[in-house]
Amino acid sequence: MQALISRAGDPTPRVEQLDPRDLGPDEVRVAVAAAGFTLYDAAAAADNAMLGLPDVVGLGFDFSGTVTEIGADVAGVVVGDRVAGLHGDVTARSRAHASEVVVPAASLAPVPEPLTLEAAAAVTLSALAARQALDLLGEGRGRLLVTGGAGGVGSWAVALGVRDGWEVDALVRPGTEAVALAAGASSVVAEVPSAAYDAVVDAGALQQAALAAVRDGGRFVGVKPGRDVAAERGVTVATVLTRPDGAALADLLGLAAKGHAPIRIAATRPLTQAAELYAAAMAAPGSDGRWLLIP
Repeated sequence: MQALISRAGDPTPRVEQLDPRDLGPDEVRVAVAAAGFTLYDAAAAADNAMLGLPDVVGLGFDFSGTVTEIGADVAGVVVGDRVAGLHGDVTARSRAHASEVVVPAASLAPVPEPLTLEAAAAVTLSALAARQALDLLGEGRGRLLVTGGAGGVGSWAVALGVRDGWEVDALVRPGTEAVALAAGASSVVAEVPSAAYDAVVDAGALQQAALAAVRDGGRFVGVKPGRDVAAERGVTVATVLTRPDGAALADLLGLAAKGHAPIRIAATRPLTQAAELYAAAMAAPGSDGRWLLIP
């Protein structure tokens, strides 16, 4: 199998040939059709030690593909199924940017028709991050601001927030207003309002600047694990750490298949051109959509 590997001291990720990993009883082997790029991948490739990673690690979180083998205890998944999922172990030698991936069956969700495997790969991480960020806000509803509302996670947070019963506004860069409005935002703003919202999902990673938009005693969810925003004015602060969740992903892929949430792909590149894709994706705005590697 081929896998994209980051080695300490080499800032350029490289495709290497590896022996396939043995399958555990609750695991599934998937031939990868497409896998998404994240900023974390670029950070890991640039400096493993900065993130506390081993000297040699695989790259890539979200993926889609076809099941090729199942463990002895796996039920509900069969060889040939189209699936999508998240590889949650950042220390693994091989991850989603590879020709195949091995993950627990519980991390996977079926890809419904008519969703393509590329579309499913573009949805998976963004949708799960948005869903889990909104869940951290708790039960109360009211006015919600989503920063980065035209980005991958942000546009999903807008769409899901509206479905959850929030009155959602989006903070976006000029020229991307249509993306957030299409996702369901009531209105868009270009600057952080002052203490106007019951809650903020900071998908744009503005951090402390976005906290200013939350009213006293409101709620704030960030997207930078390990770099939590300092609470103030009685605001409850949390940070989403996106985790694999096959059951939640199945619902999200269903919404995507029915056109209820955004699917945007900026570009695709072969796995052998991963370094070039990383560089291009880092320079592109998030509103362009997800960048995908194709083995």
